[in-house]
Amino acid sequence: SQRVTYKTFRQYRVLGKGGFGEVCACQVRATGKMYACKKLEKKRIKKRKGENMVLIEKQILQKVNSRFVVSLAYSYATKDSLCLVLTIMNGGDLKFHIYNMGVEAGFDLERAVFYSAEVACGLECLHNLGIVYRDCKPENILLDDHGHVRISDLGLAVEIPEGDLVRGRVGTVGYMAPEVIDNEKYTFSPDWFSFGCLVYEMIEGQAPFRARKEKVKREEVDRRVKEQAETYSDKFSDDAKSICQQLLAKRPQDRLGCSAGRHGAEVVKQHSFFSSIKWKRLEAGMCTPPFMPDPHAVYAKDVLDIEQFSTVKGVNLDTNDDQFYQRFNTGSVSIPWQREMIETKCYEELNVFGPGNTPTNDLRMDLPPPPEKRGCFNFTRKKRR
Repeated sequence: SQRVTYKTFRQYRVLGKGGFGEVCACQVRATGKMYACKKLEKKRIKKRKGENMVLIEKQILQKVNSRFVVSLAYSYATKDSLCLVLTIMNGGDLKFHIYNMGVEAGFDLERAVFYSAEVACGLECLHNLGIVYRDCKPENILLDDHGHVRISDLGLAVEIPEGDLVRGRVGTVGYMAPEVIDNEKYTFSPDWFSFGCLVYEMIEGQAPFRARKEKVKREEVDRRVKEQAETYSDKFSDDAKSICQQLLAKRPQDRLGCSAGRHGAEVVKQHSFFSSIKWKRLEAGMCTPPFMPDPHAVYAKDVLDIEQFSTVKGVNLDTNDDQFYQRFNTGSVSIPWQREMIETKCYEELNVFGPGNTPTNDLRMDLPPPPEKRGCFNFTRKKRR
């Protein structure tokens, strides 16, 4: 119930940058728990009319509680920024690993299958809540310290009421489904197309419709997505080629997972590409990842290479913005907060009747020790002035 402010945390090094500001490591002073703090600059939000997008991301993150999607633990505001305190993912993103960590780009099939399975579980969680993600790509899939992956950056996600359709030409060029490019109505089909692009890129070492660093106009990439069939090298097994072909079908009605609505993940998970996955163990976090990040390595661009944000000019904040800030600045999120208390053993320390302190009829055990036996701490109340 305590108010959460910037003083709740210690701030550490910059980890990267987002659309509205930088992302840095932070630590809760009271418990020592590490998180990632995503800072959204107020003036930058206002200049780009991003209030609705920022609020939707915060509200969606608050609803999701999955080991395959980054969790929101706290949200608070400073004078200049709105801050989302999220699960820290020290292992870098899949794009970095695909292109920078091997002799040649891409993963072996075992690793691609494992990451694909965990991402499919993340999409399943979102779809079950009626949320379409709309931005599934390697940059948005992050590794934790143990080698598990989570979906991040839900800025383009939207909640679809039961039985409704949405429309919106949003996403990343080369990963957007044909129905998104054509601005048609849809439900969850774009996520399965983008997921197909992700699986393809992990195996091939390049995206299906645009080579890495290829200079090509957006219109040409969109044309390829809508009209051109992807090609497959000998890196693909029969099962890998099969699932990619079914996920990258141009028409939603022909695409794997799209006929089952919110339950499309169940169909995708039954594909023979995932025959080695024991789903119950994976969902419980009991499967050993094929790659373990080195705790001493930094799996990201050099911080010095991260572009500095320019100063936003010509934008003034006023009292009309306060209502939006109040809806954003809601403090701690209950389930991640409870998990933090358990993981950091704070709950045991706060619990009067913890191990060895079973209640008795001796009422004196509930009383605090006298001041002289409290070490360097003095708990006596100050007199009111």
